[in-house]
Amino acid sequence: MDNPVEEIKKKIDAVEFIGSFIALKKAGRNFKALCPFHNEKSPSFIVSPERQIWHCFGSCGEGGDIVKFLMKWENITFFEALKELAKKAGVQLRNVTFDDRVYKKKERYYNMNLLAAEFFQYVLNKSKFGGKALEYLKGRDINRATAEKFRLGYSPVSWESLKQFLKKKKFEEEEMVDNGLLVKNEKGRFYDRFRGRLMFPIIDSRDRVVGFSGRILEGKPDEAKYVNTPETPIYHKRETLYGINVALPEIKKEKNAYLVEGEFDMITPYIRGFKNFVAIKGSALTSDQLMQLRRFTPKLTLIFDNDEAGVEAAKRGIDEAEKLDVELAVVNFDFAKDPDEAIRTNEAAFKKTIANPVSIYDFIIDEAINKHSLTDAFGKKKIGDEVIPYIERIANPIVKSHYVKKLSRLLDVPESTIEIMIAQLRRKKKQQVVYKSIAKKETEETREVVIEKYILSFIFQSEDPYAVGDLVFSTISPSDFSIPSHGKIAENFLKTKKESTGKFNLDKFVVHLSPPVKPTFDEIYLFASADVVLPGENVKKLVYEMKRFSLKRQIKKILSEDSEKNPKNNKELLQAAASLKEVEKNLFSL
Repeated sequence: MDNPVEEIKKKIDAVEFIGSFIALKKAGRNFKALCPFHNEKSPSFIVSPERQIWHCFGSCGEGGDIVKFLMKWENITFFEALKELAKKAGVQLRNVTFDDRVYKKKERYYNMNLLAAEFFQYVLNKSKFGGKALEYLKGRDINRATAEKFRLGYSPVSWESLKQFLKKKKFEEEEMVDNGLLVKNEKGRFYDRFRGRLMFPIIDSRDRVVGFSGRILEGKPDEAKYVNTPETPIYHKRETLYGINVALPEIKKEKNAYLVEGEFDMITPYIRGFKNFVAIKGSALTSDQLMQLRRFTPKLTLIFDNDEAGVEAAKRGIDEAEKLDVELAVVNFDFAKDPDEAIRTNEAAFKKTIANPVSIYDFIIDEAINKHSLTDAFGKKKIGDEVIPYIERIANPIVKSHYVKKLSRLLDVPESTIEIMIAQLRRKKKQQVVYKSIAKKETEETREVVIEKYILSFIFQSEDPYAVGDLVFSTISPSDFSIPSHGKIAENFLKTKKESTGKFNLDKFVVHLSPPVKPTFDEIYLFASADVVLPGENVKKLVYEMKRFSLKRQIKKILSEDSEKNPKNNKELLQAAASLKEVEKNLFSL
């Protein structure tokens, strides 16, 4: 196989593949969507069926082919993405070698964690040291089959039992530290991070052990109840969802995921038949966790602990959920502190409660009303102060109108009063934004580059590029482009046009571009399809505007040179000034 990447791309259509992950809509010759790699409200993510490429013209600025998309989507290396796509396309990767050091390191760390999980399982189930942990699990209604399902284990009260086990498997101590399994103290001594703890392997949606969480069973009273793997090359707390490996099929089926805070809050419902539960790692719901779940379900239900910290955790998820257009609901148990306790106390009440969640905004309103009085003006003011900032952030106008009406009824004030407070809050937000003169200057300078990209893109996106090229290059030339690579693309286009005897052929044109210019062309090709870029502009007007930029640069250059040493400069200056005057006349007439 000469080029496995090209072979794969021939067999997997970019629009079909990317469209299986995000919702693409036809936009002329291309397709567009909200970028899945950053939060945005206007679609700036463009996919080309002809070029088999994608590019985001929003804040992230990412782009590439299907391999790059999968790398970004799954947060995996090039080789990992290539292996998965090759399998999908039915392409063999025989005799293909890649020096992907990141991939090899991550694979080694996954294997190290898998061996560590097997070690902890052995200690729990087949050694005398696991007795206390087995008794503890029995007290929580978790039998051996369930423990096996979740690969639960036990770390003995030992400073280096895991270290010695992994050293026999040819792993170095520094690697074990980097992967979060060992700790290195100030004296340079290495010791096991997890000791005397019930071990929960943290497994991702690809069934890889990325880290561990350990609950204390034996140790000193002042030790932390839970110890987790720190940030490592393969474990990132902000992205992690405990139980996702077993819950994913049910999440896809039910189109809803229940998010809880602890491992037992996920495991206990699962063994009772409630299988679309996952636990967040940390106290806050992150955009990475939401984006991961948003791929499989548009609805998420929060079941955080029934305390102030749990309420705040629920509120912190609102902003991220709004940005991703996720329907967020909340379940609150009034008879238990968390889901684990609730289901073991009263399973019937648990089932009834989770079947009737409330919208996150109803939850916020209820919380405010429970804290403050609805019978006096200042109580109402406090309720408004707490609730209105959340209503102001609602993106959907129908949903926002619903809660404006609801709050006005509850507070017994006109809807216009709520609207005024929302407007005041927005003005206050705008006043807090500091506009620096340098930012304004950069915006003005980049318009020239934006226009250049748009003009070139407009040519290549048109039905007849040669005809549009005649219109554009009757006013400007390749030398008028401020970016050298843009000028090179224009030169190649005019050369291709001169040598052509038929219609414009995109594939042949791209083949003759030099390697350094090809990435620039890929971005430019899709540029005109992005609504965020120069929407509704008159192309002829943009051509004159670009010529004006070019002439101003030319005049500036002439003025910076010594005219006395080169009298020809005076003549060139007059010619450029006259041309600028004519261009501005044409520009203002449009």
